[in-house]
Amino acid sequence: MSARYLSSEQDAKLRRWERWNRNYFVFAFFALILVLVFSSQLGISSGEDWGGLGVLLVVLVIPIIVLQLRLSCPACGTKIGWQAKLMAPDQCKSCGVFLRSKNSSS
Repeated sequence: MSARYLSSEQDAKLRRWERWNRNYFVFAFFALILVLVFSSQLGISSGEDWGGLGVLLVVLVIPIIVLQLRLSCPACGTKIGWQAKLMAPDQCKSCGVFLRSKNSSS
């Protein structure tokens, strides 16, 4: 049985998604830490009211969900979604293609 791999173009598209996903995750992680640590000093929250902080947290988390749900297999188009954590899985469960090009350096 011959192994199926992504073409160079498909691999580049997948690596671009991984790069965006990773970079946004790092940004959101540090932004969440800063917001949570300094929320009272910034006037975003108080002991009783978390309204502004809640909205800010949702605004930072929604792009993570959107990025996850946008990922689809470049070969068959099946949504991969939550199979991918921060990076794409090794293989598509639907079509069996390896999610790396055969001559990929990554």
